[in-house]
Amino acid sequence: MGKIEWAMWANEQALAAGLIYATGGIVGVAGQFRGWQFAAFGIAAGVFVCLLEYPRSKRGKGTSVERTGQYCFTVCVKAFGPLTRNYYVRAFLHAALCVPGGFMLATVLGCVCLGIASLIYLSAAIHGEHWEPILPRTEPPKRVGNSIKEPPQNPPPRPPPELRRKKADKLETAAYDNPMSVTINE
Repeated sequence: MGKIEWAMWANEQALAAGLIYATGGIVGVAGQFRGWQFAAFGIAAGVFVCLLEYPRSKRGKGTSVERTGQYCFTVCVKAFGPLTRNYYVRAFLHAALCVPGGFMLATVLGCVCLGIASLIYLSAAIHGEHWEPILPRTEPPKRVGNSIKEPPQNPPPRPPPELRRKKADKLETAAYDNPMSVTINE
């Protein structure tokens, strides 16, 4: 059975948690709820988490699909080196950022989602995963199928080459003999 890549799940969870946390913060500040300062922190923390989590990590096996416009964020995240590459640091950072969100109802959902993402990142770190940037390829991918010059003209199932119809340039040679006898059984 395949190995689970926990970091991929944690990345998606943390990105969604950042959006939820920021949205809850906006609701808390706009409503001027009691303790709206926690909501203002929720906006800042949610935006920070979204900027940190937007670039996807390179997968261990298989192909890695980057998000649209990920390259500029990848350069910024890569610049911080081991602080952003290490998943133990991310797990504890997310755990610390989610605590103030628990003091206000508007940001509780973002707090819980970010806490879950923190636990998933901790699991990824325990399993030895780390963040690797997806860099653009320097060489173009090789085309597979250079041996196929021309696509087939007739749909499958195709008869063997010796039984195929010949071109209708000469009518005598164009017809082919049916190897199966066609008779009506009476």
